[in-house]
Amino acid sequence: MQDVALIDSSEAPAFTVARADGESDVVLICEHASNAMPRALGTLGLDLAAMESHIAWDIGAAAVARRLSVSLDAALIMQRFSRLVYDCNRPPEADDAYPEQSEIYQVPGNAGLSARDKALRAEALYYPFHDAIDALIDGRLAAGRDVVLVTIHSFTPVYFGKQRDCALGILHDADSRFADAMLESAREAGFEGVRRNDPYGPQDGVTHTLRKHGLTRKIANVMLEIRNDLIADERGQAEWADRIAGLLRQALDRRQLAGGLRHG
Repeated sequence: MQDVALIDSSEAPAFTVARADGESDVVLICEHASNAMPRALGTLGLDLAAMESHIAWDIGAAAVARRLSVSLDAALIMQRFSRLVYDCNRPPEADDAYPEQSEIYQVPGNAGLSARDKALRAEALYYPFHDAIDALIDGRLAAGRDVVLVTIHSFTPVYFGKQRDCALGILHDADSRFADAMLESAREAGFEGVRRNDPYGPQDGVTHTLRKHGLTRKIANVMLEIRNDLIADERGQAEWADRIAGLLRQALDRRQLAGGLRHG
């Protein structure tokens, strides 16, 4: 790849922000919202089936995140390009930020990337995205507001041929307080298939955004993983957005009764 800007002015910016001034304490993040590719990279050598599959984006996650943003009046920041170009839930030094293989698929356009190739991708996608998150969170904290960081993801029901029966994973890293509150609310509501750190956990390297923006500031944080066959259409997206909004509201209420979670 030539040493030029990866995204030209007609494709910028790398992210979108909705409801930056939302009333909710919740700040929603969707790192894998899109399967779009910068024109400069074509399709990375992938066919349409691969581009539309879970390897390129988190199917249904953006739609659920948008519905949650409206329902809660919550700020939302979403990445506009595919995780295959750069996985914004990974730091620049991580090899899987630029995956040469994702599950059963080889990604030809990511094979043998030079250090400069990787740096250009990080400069185009990772840093602007995370700088926007920093600016939003720090602005709210400076104004005396509380922040609850919630990242929205989806996962494939079959991975390397193995069936996954979890419906909603509630993930956390070292700070489990908000996840605990959501799990307790899910238990009281009788929701089935809601599990802690499933199908992934911090040992899988999936909590980068939580660590970078939540743990460092000691603000409440949680990562949500929804099985993507449950949110593949508008009906499922609406149902799960309503269900998750209820869990978030109940967890926020528990947090307030416990005296807040801004500082650990």
